[in-house]
Amino acid sequence: MVDAARARKLADRIQQIVAEMLERRIKDPRLGFVTVTDTRITNDLRDATVYYTVYGSDGERAETAAALESAKGVIRSEVGRKTGVRHTPSITFVMDSLMENAAHIDDLLAKARARDAEVAKAAQDASPAGDANPYRANGPDEDEDLDEDDADADEDDDADFDGHDAAGDGEDGRSGRPAP
Repeated sequence: MVDAARARKLADRIQQIVAEMLERRIKDPRLGFVTVTDTRITNDLRDATVYYTVYGSDGERAETAAALESAKGVIRSEVGRKTGVRHTPSITFVMDSLMENAAHIDDLLAKARARDAEVAKAAQDASPAGDANPYRANGPDEDEDLDEDDADADEDDDADFDGHDAAGDGEDGRSGRPAP
């Protein structure tokens, strides 16, 4: 096994070499507007996968794939010459679906924005079903009224107390003593 950092450096170097080759040396008319997006190499440094995108239609993408496949040998020999590794990795070109995924995400975001706009438009003219503020906020006047009501209830309880067990639970109303 090879160090992961070394494999990553080699993959980056292969990416640079392939991009330069496609820009300067490969003169195939089928080759479209190609961008090398990523390169990954196996841990044993035997196989390299080059990911690319092509700007254009499906026909141009197919032609570019064919051009890359026919130029694979020239590109591999140049990679071997410029990297200096003992065994030149075999190269596989894979179409990167980055552009399609980005377009799909953009479509989903546009649909979500449209739905949010519909909800905002419906909510603009809507009014609450109940009170405007269903959570009652206790202002300073309401707090005083509650305290007075609680005090009146305590006085009423004291006035009705005659010392007998009205509830029938075995207590006579005095603290800590059961009924005789």
